[in-house]
Amino acid sequence: MKKNIQYIVGICLLGLLVFPMQAQDDFRASAPKPGPASKIELGKSEQFTLPNGLEVIVVENHKLPRISMQVFVNIPSLVEGEKAGATQLAGQLLQAGTTTRSKAEIDQSIDFIGASVSSNANGAFASSLSRHKETVIDIMADILLNPSFPAAEFDKLKKQTLSSITIGKDDPGQMSSNVSSVVTYGKEHPYGEIPSEASVSRVEIKDCKAYYDKYFKPNLSYLVFVGDITPKEAKKLAEKYFGKWEKQFVAKEELEMPTVPAGNQVHFVKKPGAVQSVVNITYPVDFKPGSPDAIKVNILNQIFGGGFFGRLFKNIREDKGYSYGAYSSISNDSEVGSFSANANVRTEVTDSALVEFLYEMKTITSEEVSDEELQTAKNMIMGSFARQMEQPSTIARFALNTARFKLPADYYSTYLKKLDAITKKEILATAKKYIKPDNANIVVVGDLDIADKLKTFSADGKLKHYDGQGNEILQVKVVLPQETTAEDVMKDYIKAIGGESSLSSVKDMTVTMSASVQGMNMEMKRVVKEGKMLVKVTASGMVVNEIKFDGEKASISQMGQAQEADPAMVESFKEEAMIFPELAYATSGKKLSLKGGETIDGNNVYVIEVESANGNKQTEYFDIKSGLKVRSQSNQDGTLLQTDYSDYRDVEGGIKMPFKIVSTGQMPIPLAFEVQSVTVNTGVEDAVFKVE
Repeated sequence: MKKNIQYIVGICLLGLLVFPMQAQDDFRASAPKPGPASKIELGKSEQFTLPNGLEVIVVENHKLPRISMQVFVNIPSLVEGEKAGATQLAGQLLQAGTTTRSKAEIDQSIDFIGASVSSNANGAFASSLSRHKETVIDIMADILLNPSFPAAEFDKLKKQTLSSITIGKDDPGQMSSNVSSVVTYGKEHPYGEIPSEASVSRVEIKDCKAYYDKYFKPNLSYLVFVGDITPKEAKKLAEKYFGKWEKQFVAKEELEMPTVPAGNQVHFVKKPGAVQSVVNITYPVDFKPGSPDAIKVNILNQIFGGGFFGRLFKNIREDKGYSYGAYSSISNDSEVGSFSANANVRTEVTDSALVEFLYEMKTITSEEVSDEELQTAKNMIMGSFARQMEQPSTIARFALNTARFKLPADYYSTYLKKLDAITKKEILATAKKYIKPDNANIVVVGDLDIADKLKTFSADGKLKHYDGQGNEILQVKVVLPQETTAEDVMKDYIKAIGGESSLSSVKDMTVTMSASVQGMNMEMKRVVKEGKMLVKVTASGMVVNEIKFDGEKASISQMGQAQEADPAMVESFKEEAMIFPELAYATSGKKLSLKGGETIDGNNVYVIEVESANGNKQTEYFDIKSGLKVRSQSNQDGTLLQTDYSDYRDVEGGIKMPFKIVSTGQMPIPLAFEVQSVTVNTGVEDAVFKVE
């Protein structure tokens, strides 16, 4: 009965909505003209400068008893070189402890009053109830002025950063971002610098301290108060907690302006088995904050690819159905801005999607936009602007931008008036200036099968190949030694990890490894003995998954709920329960085929296909120089499963094992395991594998 009433009420409400619209159609042939632009009242803000050069901005808002504080250090862009990643670590490390407080004490003090405090490479941010403002600014000032850079926290943050880089190496979005940065700005520009495992590994605490000591100066900084506070209170707090901060001159290096390519260039990143391609068309633009073109660029981008009403979205999603969404951005920056048009498209239509991207880029630079498009874009921007004005933080950001970029005092208060005056002719001129359909970097991350189709989009008919970190890979054909067979490669591998005699002497092996999954530590223990296996996964001390295989039967337990494995799974466990399965390839009906050579992370590798008696296939990659296995791949129900092996180390009896294992395809994010220990021949009891 209730459902029927709701349905009837809904129909009635729909009728009330439809009737006025129909009635208006009877009396008005066209939509009403928009009224004049609203006058913007930015609210009350004040600004003053301390003797040490610290600029203080106060935005009063007494509607709620809350306050936020930010210290922004306007550090000039710098090249970090072989220690790229040091500045990020330094920013995170600030809140890890001071000369008077440990990290635990800081966290406890913040939690006790329900506040939040965080730090980054450009300063710190804090928020709390206004009655706790002095407690919070005391903590924030201590973090900024007296960091202790504790070694234990540094090691922890460094490990987390390395793990994130490892995971990002196989994430299509991150791969695209890395390569796009490199090709847009160049590796010698700060914006084109990509922290790598090698560069982060080189970072020491002294590098973080040096960055802090050189750049964290009051004469480069802004202190912004927003909320329930008066200028008088803010000045008192600023002088008390930051007045003794000593200023120092900091030189700024001049950076070269990156240039657009002379013709379109295609930059390709291989992602085997990808069902989608990540497409990004990008190049640098000379577009500074406060530029006379800023409002026109905002309207242009809204029309071109700013959202649901943008041309890219309508064409590539709604009309062609190539993607869930296609967007663009034209970003300003004090050094150098950038243009980007991007989408995730189905692999088989990657080239077709690029045709549409370039078509829209050429069209918007060759003809005026329609009246409807112009007005819709203006309405969208006006609405967004009005919503932002409801947030006190917006006023603070506007005030900070005005101070940082030396904008006119009425820049934001007259924004909508200037927006309303923009014409179609101005938008066309702006498009010609900022959109370059023939001078773009086209970055594609996808399956290798599509690579040849992309050459037609390059001015010289060639592709440039990259790894996920933005390193160019020269496509030199890997020449394999003559008469090499797959069996030879497998023998070299067995020899490289210890030799057949040593490997055959191993009767049991226990490996423990750990990984971090979205901030949660996960541990895996794998015990194998003569065809029996135990795999136990724990997280936060709790067993989340356990597999037991006694050689004949198997059980799988998830979160304490156990069930017996089906015959197909039992069969797969038989191979998993081999300590070194490669030793049995020759006797277990495996068919080996040498498929050629490739390059992985700059190293030449053999590509071996391993086919089981049941027809299942697996591809394995072996480093030509070392003989070690570096990757294995298989396809499971259309999903590419990949495992990368690295950091081989000696364990017992001259046996080598990989101490870094990265698995992708099993979960939405890659799992990067680090081996903690390996023990062999410890006399593991059969009871360990008993299936209840």
